[in-house]
Amino acid sequence: MPQIVCENLSLGYEGETIVKDLSFSVEAGMYLCIVGENGAGKSTLMKAILGLRPPISGRVLFGDGLKKREIGYLSQQTDVQKDFPASVREIVLSGFQGRMGIRPFYRQGEKDRAEQNMERMGVADLADRCYRDLSGGQQQRVLLARALCATEKLLLLDEPVSGLDPVVTADMYRIIGELNRSGITIVMITHDVAEALPCATHILHLGHCVFWGTRDEYLRVMKTAQEGKEARSAWKQ
Repeated sequence: MPQIVCENLSLGYEGETIVKDLSFSVEAGMYLCIVGENGAGKSTLMKAILGLRPPISGRVLFGDGLKKREIGYLSQQTDVQKDFPASVREIVLSGFQGRMGIRPFYRQGEKDRAEQNMERMGVADLADRCYRDLSGGQQQRVLLARALCATEKLLLLDEPVSGLDPVVTADMYRIIGELNRSGITIVMITHDVAEALPCATHILHLGHCVFWGTRDEYLRVMKTAQEGKEARSAWKQ
C-alpha cells in the first residue's frame, strides 16, 4: 500500500488554480523528485501533503502505517530562520515537538536519538555551536538531522541545496541518496534536474505539461521532446 496517495488534487491561492486534477502515489522506498517551472505549484503541493494548505478539491491519503506527524520536513529557509539564535542541539531536538503533545521535556530516548542523528549527519561536533554561526551547508545538515528526529519513514525536502556551492551541493545529494538507500522515502523539490536525476526513481513534473512516472520514462519523454524541437527548428531553417 502506498505511503501517500494524492487523488484529483487541485491547488492554488488567492483565487487562482495552479495545479488541477493531479493524481499520483508515493510508495515506500521511492526517491521522487518534483520539478517544473517557477510558480508551477511544487511548494504548494508539498504544503498540501503536510496539511499546511488545504486543497481546492481532491484529497491526500496516508497509508502503509504512515501518520502525518511521522513525516520529516525540510523547508526552504528564510533569512530570519538562518539567523536563529539557538544551539545546534536545540534545533535538532525540536524535530520531536510534533510528537510531544503537552509534554514539556524531551525523554532520554529522544535525546539519544538526536545525538545519533547529529552523528549521522556529521554535525555532532557542532552540537553546542550557535546555529546562526554555521555555514549554509552545515545548517542544511543540522536541519536534516532535525527532520530525521521526526521520521524514520519519509522526508519531504523543499529545495535542500538552494544557495549552496557545487561542492556542498554534491555532498548534500550524496547524503540524501544514502538516506534513501537506508530505507527512507524521499520526496524532493528541486530546480536542478540534471543533478537530481541520477538518484531519483520517479519524477513528477508540474507546469504547462504534467508528467508522472519513472525516471527512465521521463528521460524518454524529454529525449523525444528535444528531438521534436530540433526537427521543428531544422524545418524552419
